[in-house]
Amino acid sequence: MPTSETGPALGAPIDRKRQPSGDGARGRAMRAAISVIAEKGTAGLRMSDIAARAGMSTGHILYHFGKKDRLLLEVLAWSQADLWERFRQAADQAGSPAEKLDLFVRFYLPRHQGDERYALWTQVMLQGHDEAGRQVLTGLLDGWDERLEAIVREGRDLGHFADVPLPEFTIRAVAMLSGLSEDVMFGRSRWQHTSAHAFALSALERELVPGGGAR
Repeated sequence: MPTSETGPALGAPIDRKRQPSGDGARGRAMRAAISVIAEKGTAGLRMSDIAARAGMSTGHILYHFGKKDRLLLEVLAWSQADLWERFRQAADQAGSPAEKLDLFVRFYLPRHQGDERYALWTQVMLQGHDEAGRQVLTGLLDGWDERLEAIVREGRDLGHFADVPLPEFTIRAVAMLSGLSEDVMFGRSRWQHTSAHAFALSALERELVPGGGAR
């Protein structure tokens, strides 16, 4: 991957005292990176593109990412942490495990064709990763499984959900959601007039909710 950029060289020391260090600046840099990666991919990605999108200097972007070869994993990890925090806040307001399941499906699936967060996942998965990178990705993927299992376990313990075997159910559910996500991102015509969210939720409820999904 090309590493030449305008501004300080990647190997040069950065005066961190002169760089923005707040969460707001980091969030702005991360959101800009997500947008640029989704739009342009990674082959010709330049730090200066991210800086321009964020309204920051290239030096500031280098401060937040350190160097370009770790950018994708850092941005993905930040994106997932941000998404999971918003999911947690929404789930805390939910009145039942069924509502939390609805939220899980909504947060998992891309919102539309070209969804930037899901496009970022696609770009990251296409890259070659060393063992440390694979561990990061595995942890992020496992995070979705763990959240789904917690919802189903709660519903099962309360008697709202059927007594399904958690590992097998989770594998099936996440595989289905991943397939639907790829369909939505590809722009399959079947989802132009049918909600992928409603389809997925109905399929999960047929296994989980007594009465075939009636809530």
